[in-house]
Amino acid sequence: MANPFEQAQRKVIPAVLIYAERSDGRILMIHRNSVSRPGDYHAGRWNGLGGKLELDESSLEAGLREFKEEAGVITEPDAWKSLGVLQFPNFKAQKCEDWLVYLFKLRLTDEQVQRVVHQNDEGDLHWIEPADLEGLHLWPGDRHFILHVVANTPIVGTLWYEGPNLKRVWIQKL
Repeated sequence: MANPFEQAQRKVIPAVLIYAERSDGRILMIHRNSVSRPGDYHAGRWNGLGGKLELDESSLEAGLREFKEEAGVITEPDAWKSLGVLQFPNFKAQKCEDWLVYLFKLRLTDEQVQRVVHQNDEGDLHWIEPADLEGLHLWPGDRHFILHVVANTPIVGTLWYEGPNLKRVWIQKL
């Protein structure tokens, strides 16, 4: 049987997901509420920052670029910690896309925190207390890994969705 990836029937989208933390432990989240992005797949949800890798870009390089674009702050590689990889098979079924997401935690200095923008073209940025994260309108699967992010626990996992509904989860601590 032919592999659907090799036959170009499915594609894998490499991406980064970034959770920035400030000295008091609050986590930077984006509320995807921009009216300028009709049809946003993440509309109304709260996410970490991030996005797709560009051609010939490492996951760290993508993280540095995406954080600068979305939060307005330049960071140094040594402030970044890889927390593993998450796979999202068929995440965007209408496009035949699986997503492979490199998970990062970023520690900001107080000076960098002051430079974080309050809004970008995707929505509003907010600093959230870790205890309040699970109460946000997250993707259902995020509840299975966000506490590992807060605890700085590296993980690997797969989260299966059908549309907006989480069907199955496998997450393992590394």
